[in-house]
Amino acid sequence: MFRKARPGDLDQIIRLYRQLHSDDPVLRDGADAEAFQQILGSPGLHLFVLELDDSVVATTYLNVIPNITRSASPYAVIENVVVDESRRGTGLGKQIMAGTLQAAWDAGCYKVMLMTGSRKPATHAFYSACGFSADVKTAYLARPS
Repeated sequence: MFRKARPGDLDQIIRLYRQLHSDDPVLRDGADAEAFQQILGSPGLHLFVLELDDSVVATTYLNVIPNITRSASPYAVIENVVVDESRRGTGLGKQIMAGTLQAAWDAGCYKVMLMTGSRKPATHAFYSACGFSADVKTAYLARPS
């Protein structure tokens, strides 16, 4: 079942995020729970999960951003796309991405963007199969020095 994340999903989402970024430190100060609550309570921020047999097996994070151009149509950014390692290649990734994209279209977005740090051809093929094109825009990333 594709749905918005609920307060009780945090531990399962963190488990998936550890698969995405295994070197991230384990937070013990509650900052992750605080950020999770802020996301759940903020309009335009949508944390989605795919649930199977009472377990969260995939997640995406959709940020809908107000915009002045394009007839004041918003656009969106998708982040933190994760399917449980044991279930990859089973179609769950396409399922959660389809739901996430539909949520963006339902919000009136005129485009959806995402970036990946992966160099794996299979990852790029997955995003292409989901409807994304790598040759339309160029992404740049800055980090604090």
